[in-house]
Amino acid sequence: MPAGSTGAVERAAGGVLYRPAAAGLEICVVHRPRYDDWSLPKGKLSDGEPPLAAAVREVEEETGTAGIPQLRLPDVDYPLPGGRPKNVAFWLMRAGSDGPVQDTDEVDELAWLPLDEAAARLTYADERDIVAHVAALPPVTAVIALVRHARAGERKKWAGRDELRPIDPVGVKQADRIADLLTPLRPRRLVAAPPLRCAQTLEPLAAALGGLPIVRDSAVAEPPGPDWLPARLAAARSRLAELRAHERVVVCSQGKLMPQLLASLHDDDATERFRTPKGDGWLLTWSGDRLMGASRL
Repeated sequence: MPAGSTGAVERAAGGVLYRPAAAGLEICVVHRPRYDDWSLPKGKLSDGEPPLAAAVREVEEETGTAGIPQLRLPDVDYPLPGGRPKNVAFWLMRAGSDGPVQDTDEVDELAWLPLDEAAARLTYADERDIVAHVAALPPVTAVIALVRHARAGERKKWAGRDELRPIDPVGVKQADRIADLLTPLRPRRLVAAPPLRCAQTLEPLAAALGGLPIVRDSAVAEPPGPDWLPARLAAARSRLAELRAHERVVVCSQGKLMPQLLASLHDDDATERFRTPKGDGWLLTWSGDRLMGASRL
């Protein structure tokens, strides 16, 4: 905790919400009468709420537009009055469907402005820096959520074929949580490794998307042994490259492949930092062949 700060960090989340325009991109900024300021849409996390979910919720409440999350942006940190530290996690979001502003007590006006005009309108320098960061980015062409299957009990306690081992009650809750988190992504393809538990992890998401089919694909399954790892990594990387053509995809894979796959995408041998708990995952963002970012869900 920074020197001079008091209390636990207050956490919030928000977004840089953009839409294509004739002269480039426009982003949405909001006026808050309580503070008489212009800011990016953002707000506090609810208890137990993942930052990404909070960002999507707050953007829609304050702008009336459902944002499609694309890329984790730099956080903003600053002290509140009294010294308590605050952290705001931001995501780049493409505008989806429009509706009325829901939080009319918080926001009384909004404006869609070109990037330079939006930066000039914003009250706070750190948010202007976020807009400058966005202005320097290449266009996002694909987003893939790579998740590890939900909990499925213990392998040694399962008497049947391992590929038929189902998710357990905790895993069911994790699968529901994944659905809540990734439905706003509006994925166009769902892909799962062949084991039953991988498909079951995506079933609530598939239902939330109106019955989007789940495609089984051995290319994203963990290898049957260490000697198979190089070939499986090559197959998984090739499959992800193909899936990028669908723009927004969710892939459910397994724990003995994901750290190595993520490390290889980063040209990084340190697989430990990519270890992923069951029911968790990563948001991977590309511009063409370039991996722009990978953030934990």
